[in-house]
Amino acid sequence: MKVTVLQENLARGLGIVSRAVSPRSTLPVLANVLIASDEGRLRLSATNLEVGITCWIAARIEEEGSTTVPARTFNDLVNTLPGSDQVQLSLNTGTQTIHVHSGASNNDIKCIDAQEFPPMPVQELEGAIKLNVVDFKEMIQQVALAASVDEARPVLMGVLVTVDKDQITLAAADGFRLSVRTATLSSPAAQAVNVIIPARALGELARISGDGNDFISMAVPKGRGQVVFRIKDIELVSQLIDGTFPDYQQIIPRSYKSRTLVSTASLLKACRQAEIFAREGSNVARLNIKTSGEQEPGEVEISAQSEETGSNETIVEATVDGESLLIAFNVKFMRDVLEVIKTPNVAIETTASNAPGVIRPVGDENFIHVIMPMHLG
Repeated sequence: MKVTVLQENLARGLGIVSRAVSPRSTLPVLANVLIASDEGRLRLSATNLEVGITCWIAARIEEEGSTTVPARTFNDLVNTLPGSDQVQLSLNTGTQTIHVHSGASNNDIKCIDAQEFPPMPVQELEGAIKLNVVDFKEMIQQVALAASVDEARPVLMGVLVTVDKDQITLAAADGFRLSVRTATLSSPAAQAVNVIIPARALGELARISGDGNDFISMAVPKGRGQVVFRIKDIELVSQLIDGTFPDYQQIIPRSYKSRTLVSTASLLKACRQAEIFAREGSNVARLNIKTSGEQEPGEVEISAQSEETGSNETIVEATVDGESLLIAFNVKFMRDVLEVIKTPNVAIETTASNAPGVIRPVGDENFIHVIMPMHLG
């Protein structure tokens, strides 16, 4: 293999794929990045056997070939080279050593034969669903935060993705909160989809997909237990999670006794302040919702206290339709959801101090977040 590539292109490609490198694995080759010539371009791939990322970059291919390079060593080296420079890569197949030459810099890196790398065939994307990058990234950010990190319940570590005609829905729940986001596709899907995708894989997809007006193609090849996402010159393949996702529709309250409208920014600021004190304990923040009188505006009093650090109390003006109520929530969960709501105002729907609360962006029917109450104590 003999290849010449621009440093900035190589650094960008390595930055994209290296997130899929396995940091702890019994297979040494999984700590490496596969580099291979591929129809006039250079293909970089990394996998931890659950998620695989491939990126194609422009290169001048003088001799075809492939090998796998230690990801950390190669990444660190490439990032120290000048951005405008050409990087020449030449592989000695006998010793499996790659020579990296750029300007006055000459380096030899020991590699592992590409034959030992797990096969990563380029996927066919027949009947792929097209998703706008910006919209899908927002959907992922609003839903993946509610996925569980507890490996004892693998199903809850995923995001349920369902597609029916031109409607796509993402849902995640960890037993303490639920996020559901729907959107309309630009064209109806050829077939229905109902799969559980690891939240981590979707998080990686959001990270590498950029902010342009591009489209992401999503396909679920039959009988493979995988989902494939393709955007321009990047492909992400993830294993699906086996199992049955809970019927989350049963968790969403159908009615409420009070609806509180409040500024998203003001409530977020109050929650961030309360969290400073609540994090010493179990993140409990009390919301004292007080109805509007004839002359008095309504308000939400957010308070938190800690035996070690002290206490905090913030009053936020609100429009309260219904009954006054004292309820406690995990303030970190409150902050998480408020940070991904884009509308100026948010609605909190409550029924009782021991019943779930619902948070909705005002003027956006596509997103709903359910949060379980905590013991008032």
